[in-house]
Amino acid sequence: MPNLSLLKNCLPGAVWKRVVVVLLICAPFKGFSQYWQAGGFLGISNYSGDLVQQRVDLKYTRYSIGAHVKRDVNRYITVRAGLTYGRIAGADSTNTDTMLLRRNLSFRSPILEAQLGVEFNFLDLDEKRITPYVFGSVALFSFYPTTKDAQGNTVKLRALSTEGQGLAAYPTRKQYNLRQISIPFGAGVKVLLTDNWVAGFEIGFRKTFTDYLDDVSLTYVDRNTLLRSRGSKAVNFAYRGDEVTGGHVTPGTYPADGTQRGSAKYNDWYVFTGFTLSYRFGGGGGYGPNRWGKQKVSNCPRF
Repeated sequence: MPNLSLLKNCLPGAVWKRVVVVLLICAPFKGFSQYWQAGGFLGISNYSGDLVQQRVDLKYTRYSIGAHVKRDVNRYITVRAGLTYGRIAGADSTNTDTMLLRRNLSFRSPILEAQLGVEFNFLDLDEKRITPYVFGSVALFSFYPTTKDAQGNTVKLRALSTEGQGLAAYPTRKQYNLRQISIPFGAGVKVLLTDNWVAGFEIGFRKTFTDYLDDVSLTYVDRNTLLRSRGSKAVNFAYRGDEVTGGHVTPGTYPADGTQRGSAKYNDWYVFTGFTLSYRFGGGGGYGPNRWGKQKVSNCPRF
């Protein structure tokens, strides 16, 4: 950056005024020389938590869809912002562990996520036409675990305080927030289809700071206390082992206060995997392998 005060002293007044005008006019064009992208995402969503024995149970794969805006800062760095909607689910009925089968819990939840992050591209996309990339973001997401009763009706689980959240008898168990922060990160590959269209595929893991995506985390609370505070419906959905039918597992009775219900050792995760398609525009310096090297201020008056 030139020393403007020194430049002012060295130039006649009329020339200096022209320089100032040129700088003011050209500044926007220099910023415009970077690409913008707008596009969409279509894929699947998965969950990892207390209601699956494996890290991820593909039997409970659900859909996800989203939209994004990106800006290429240079050939390797891309800033991204996006909004994604997906659904996650899990159930004890497909587990093999007898204790989990007897617990007989299930859940489903929508996930709505807004994220802001950065991609690092390993190659120059305009030169190679393809590049792998990694990304990291910060996101705000919302969720709401529900389940189905024996008649197929939807039941909202948070309001039932199934693990004593918000009850005076369990002061350390605070009600969980339905809006949380997550840390999305992952990897993908993008392909330059034409000068304007970019296709990609990515997998993104979401580290959360809650263990209640599935409404399961700690231990059972006293049945009578839960009954008095939240009613019989809360008791019925805190433990559903009495609904078990068929197979080698016999129906159970509500466990004693303090019996393990979930595991708070690890927080829950969710994952979005899918395809992206983006339209890019701007760029100023033209398309092609040498685009970045040829970027320069244009459309500026001369004097």
